[in-house]
This record gives sequence, C-alpha cells and structure tokens, in this order.
Amino acid sequence: MSRISLALLALAGTLTFSACSSESDSSSPTNTVADATQAPADHAGGHIYSCPMHPEVTSTKEGETCPKCGMKLEHTDQASNGKTYQMQFEPTPAVLTAGQAAQLAFRPQEAGNETAPVPLAVVHEKKIHLIIVSKDLSQFYHEHPEYTAQGNYQVNYTFPKGGDYVLFQDYTPTGAGHQLGRQPITVKGPAYTPVKFSNDDRQWDKNGYQATLSFDKDLRVGQLLGMKITITKGGQPVTDLDNYLGALGHVVIISQDTENYLHVHPNEQADKGPAIGFNTNFEKPGLYRVFLQFNHGGQIHTGDFTINVKA
Repeated sequence: MSRISLALLALAGTLTFSACSSESDSSSPTNTVADATQAPADHAGGHIYSCPMHPEVTSTKEGETCPKCGMKLEHTDQASNGKTYQMQFEPTPAVLTAGQAAQLAFRPQEAGNETAPVPLAVVHEKKIHLIIVSKDLSQFYHEHPEYTAQGNYQVNYTFPKGGDYVLFQDYTPTGAGHQLGRQPITVKGPAYTPVKFSNDDRQWDKNGYQATLSFDKDLRVGQLLGMKITITKGGQPVTDLDNYLGALGHVVIISQDTENYLHVHPNEQADKGPAIGFNTNFEKPGLYRVFLQFNHGGQIHTGDFTINVKA
C-alpha cells in the first residue's frame, strides 16, 4: 500500500447517499416541503421540520415526509451549521495484510479547521457505522469503531483475504447533517476471487433462512419506492424478529462502482415480521448490491441481493 493510505481523507459530500426511515404512508410527499432550491419559511412563531438524513429538506408543517427518502420530518428550529466535514483514516500497521490483525482509526474533521474536535451524535445506537465491502461487492461487513482517549474512533479488524476493498463511514456531527466518508484500500496477501454480478437476484437463502426482496414499482431513478423484504425460516414466516441497532432491520445499498451509497432504515410497524418495509430512491441508473441485516434467534444474519435500476 502506498504511503498516501496512511491518512486518506474522504469529503462527506462527494457521494450520493440516503438513509430512509418512515411511517408506512410516507410515499406521498406534498408541495409544502422545500428543498435546497427553495428558501425555508420564516420561523414566524411556528416551527421548522427537517429530514434527519436530508437536512436541506424542510417544512413548517408537522407530519410531512421527505420526498427524497420518505422519512418523516422531525421538529428542529436550528439551522444546519453549514460546515463541511471529512474523515481521516489511519490503519496500523500502515500496510494491511490478509489474516493479520489491524487497528482501523478514524477521526472526523471540520474542513479548514482540522484540529477542532468534532462531537458525533448517536444514530441507531452508534456514533459511527463502518461498512467494509470488497470492491466487487461480494463481501460485506458492518463494524462500529469506538471513541478513544486519543480523540479518534478505533476498531480492530482482520481482513480475511487480500485484494481491493472500500470503507464507508456513516456518521452525523452534532448540529450538522448526515455525513459519509469513503476510502478505497488495498490489502496484501492471497486475494479473493472477484465475483461478477449482472442479473437481478432478489432471493437469498442461507443457514435455513430465506429472504425475498420486492418493490412496489419498476426500478427507475427519481421516484420514491416502497421496498419490502420478507423473511422465512425453513419455509415458515418469521414473525418474532428482534431489533438490531434499534430497528427490525438495516439495509445498505451500494452501486457497482461503489460511488453511490444508501443506508436504508425500516418503516415503523407494529408487527415483528415476516415482512420489513422500507422506502428508498435512486438518483442514478445501474447495478446495485443490496445488503440486509436482521436479528433473529440471538444472531445477526446478513443477506444480499442484486438489482438493476433503469433511467
């Protein structure tokens, strides 16, 4: 690995990403919602509501939903701090090798004021969600670096195989909007065999569990989509799912070139399965890999799917 990998910086705004969580009727946005092209309404003694994942989307009416992801707008009378953030990454040892334990350290920074501390908000029970994928998107890992006395966030990790990987950090500075860090890395050692994905694959089956992915519309860019994943075990519906990180399930969607990232959270629902509902949208066409994590029987299970989105 070259020396530049010692301190890779990922500007949070360089990637397309969404994180969606909503009420079940959130697929009908109204024209009272403003985006970045519209000036938010004056407070005028009322309240301002904004999307937690798209803070540029605001409304003065309670109960509105985000037209980008379907998430319910939350009450906030504080404007975004307007700052730009980046994530510094430093591995130890500097040269990562398959099968050897490594320490992955991350330090959120304010662009132009890199020495200032950047406190992070807790989102879905953690301050940083670290997603590790192989570049071919055949491998997926979800880790949670913890804050240290050095002022950074660290996690110990051993890469199973050599080859190219991409790291994503999903985080929210206090008083700011949702951010995403991204670093491509190369791990030395015997490399994994790349897998080529091309056709849709909306069925997953492993360790006795099955999952089926479906959408309420044809997969095209620029529209709010209802997404449902139905889970069974041994052919029987799973109706007693447990929460994982505060929700029935988590979905990460990554484009084939790894440049577009969506972290999708489930809708609120009264039951515990077998179906988990989500809302999401796509801004660019192409092939995407969909990774589901759910908790059942005291274990975290990870399923994967492949979809193609049309223009």
